[in-house]
Parts: sequence; C-alpha cells; structure tokens
Amino acid sequence: MTQALRKLPDEFWNEDGELEVLTFDIAGETFAIEAVMVQEILDLLPETPVPGARPFVGSVLNFRGRVIPLADIKLAFGMEATTTTIDSRIIVIALELGNETVLIGVRTDKVNEVTTLTRTASEPPPSIGMKWRPDFINCLVKRGSDFIIVPNLLAIFSSKHEGSASASNGY
Repeated sequence: MTQALRKLPDEFWNEDGELEVLTFDIAGETFAIEAVMVQEILDLLPETPVPGARPFVGSVLNFRGRVIPLADIKLAFGMEATTTTIDSRIIVIALELGNETVLIGVRTDKVNEVTTLTRTASEPPPSIGMKWRPDFINCLVKRGSDFIIVPNLLAIFSSKHEGSASASNGY
C-alpha cells in the first residue's frame, strides 16, 4: 500500500483543512479520533468477559441499557494490556461497520481534550520503523515536538470483525 493511500482521506478534513478530534493516551502515546464519532466518555464500568472472544474485544459492558463490546486497541496494536488507573476512561464511539452503526467502548489510559488538528501538520505513517501496523494508522499529526496518532478505526475493527487469519493471530 502506498503512503498516499494511507493518508487521511480528503473527506475527513473540513474546507479549512481542519479536523476536530478527541485526544487520549494509550501506553504513553497520544491518539485522536474524530469528535463526531464520540458518543460519551465514561468512567470505568463493570465488564463482563465473553468466553471464546478474541482478547481485542474480550468483554462487553452495559451502556444505557445496551450491551456493547469493549475494545482494547492496545492489543490490536500489539501492545501489552496494562492495568487501569484512576485516569482510565472508556470512550463510546459510533462506527459504521458494513451497513450498520455499531457502538463500541474503547478503553483508554487517559482522555485529554477536544482539539483541532490541521491537515498541513499531517503526514502518512512511515512504512518501516513503526511499532504498529501502518494500515491501522491514518496519519500522524505533528503538534509541537510530539506526534498525535490518528488511528484507522475502520481498518482496526473491520479486521477484527471479519475473523480473518490475521485477526486470529492477534492482529
């Protein structure tokens, strides 16, 4: 896949080349998801493990009377699961998978802020030297001396949803 194909598509940026996002931390890295996807930010809730489920989405929780999957995207990125802290939160997102909108809880180490990213500060992820699968990253956005990672949630959850060989290998 070429770097141009992994770059955040034009339709994500508004006419001013900006994207409003919610930033959060996972394993010492700052990630961002589109603010319009966010339904709610929750304190940690009781989880129910799902026997036989992949660790990536190994439990469910009760969100306003609905059972929704709880994802640990650290595991999708091949990171070790970490223990929760007082700052840990669950971000409930609405994601279009196939022909349906699915609510998914995403476990985070800390939620930071809603902010605006600019297209001019974005670049595709490098094809080598990354500790994550590059197809799971839409782009990196430089902010000061740091980078904010904009994950490709559709790729992450589609690969987990399909039950492909790579998903069964922990990807």
